[in-house]
Amino acid sequence: MNSSRNKDTRGQALRPAYVLDRIEAVPALVGDHREWLIVTGLAGTAKDIAALTDDAHYTFTMAGVMGAAVCVGLGLALAQPDKRVLVVTGDGELLMNVGSLATVAVVNPPNLAILCVDNGHYGETGYQRSHTSSGVDLEAIAGGAGIVNTRTVQSAEQLDDGARALREANGVSFVLLRVKPTDPPKYARNLDANTCRSRFRSNLGVGWRD
Repeated sequence: MNSSRNKDTRGQALRPAYVLDRIEAVPALVGDHREWLIVTGLAGTAKDIAALTDDAHYTFTMAGVMGAAVCVGLGLALAQPDKRVLVVTGDGELLMNVGSLATVAVVNPPNLAILCVDNGHYGETGYQRSHTSSGVDLEAIAGGAGIVNTRTVQSAEQLDDGARALREANGVSFVLLRVKPTDPPKYARNLDANTCRSRFRSNLGVGWRD
């Protein structure tokens, strides 16, 4: 990893380009969503996945819980080692708990992949610009935390490589997808947390303990 790749001649961080459409790019990277157990962050990524999967029973989409997606995905991967787990979260949500990447790297479950959809904005709280729009590089942070298999996808030519990276690593993989700050798919997902939790657990064949 070249630490100077996103800096100008004065050593200052460059603002990245956001050109891909999330409505097309997210499905291209996820591929056959039925192959995964999927945990999402809130706001845009929850709608990305709910629309892609029709709010399927193997997805758990969050609302109002910033920073939890990676930790929940890690726990799920450890509890279900025979299944592939995909966390799909946004740059704002991940910035709220970026230290979770260090724990993921240390534990390094081989069945966990993380897709961070970076549009450079906080979509849940009013679309303020996030730190990534000013040059903060979440792929570099993931690599610095110790995740070996990382990618940044910011052009159509990189989508196939990013999709392979999510699936083929023998260890945690992290893919940063840079997209335009446009709206996610319009989808009225189920926001009843108890129903969603019960549905997800039933899909796993996990019952309640006394």
